[in-house]
Parts: sequence; structure tokens; C-alpha cells
Amino acid sequence: MAMEFLTPNELARILKLHPFTITRLAREGKIPGFKIAGSWRFRKDEFERWVVQQGPRKPKRTQRRPAYATGAVGKRGPMALAGRS
Repeated sequence: MAMEFLTPNELARILKLHPFTITRLAREGKIPGFKIAGSWRFRKDEFERWVVQQGPRKPKRTQRRPAYATGAVGKRGPMALAGRS
């Protein structure tokens, strides 16, 4: 069985990312890959294994901040508006 390799462009199409993002992630060691003759290559079987290992991830829950903390109400907070007529 011959090993199949993917280029950054092919992997970018699969993951719907820019090829530069693929090479950056590989350089940072976040996705499995290697350089040969100065070009990045990715083993298809390692990539598929890596995808399965990532598994479904829960989206990060962002904590909502009150309106006065974001500056949407004004610098003096929500009570500053109560005295106005």
C-alpha cells in the first residue's frame, strides 16, 4: 500500500483554510506534517487520525458582561440615566 501525501493547498481545501494558515499550524506543531526539499507535506493517514483525535469540541462559552461594563450605558453606569427627565 502506497502512502498518500497532501500539499498545503490540498489540505487547505479540505479544512477550508488558507494555505498560509496550514503551513503556520504545521510550523507550530499543531497539525502533523513535515518538510521535504523545503516544501510542506502531510501524510493522509496521519492527518485523518489527527482529525479523529480532535473529536467534537464544545464551543467556548463567552461570559456576557453587563451593559455598563462595556460602556454601552455611559461612564457613570445605568443609574446615571435614572435621574434625567
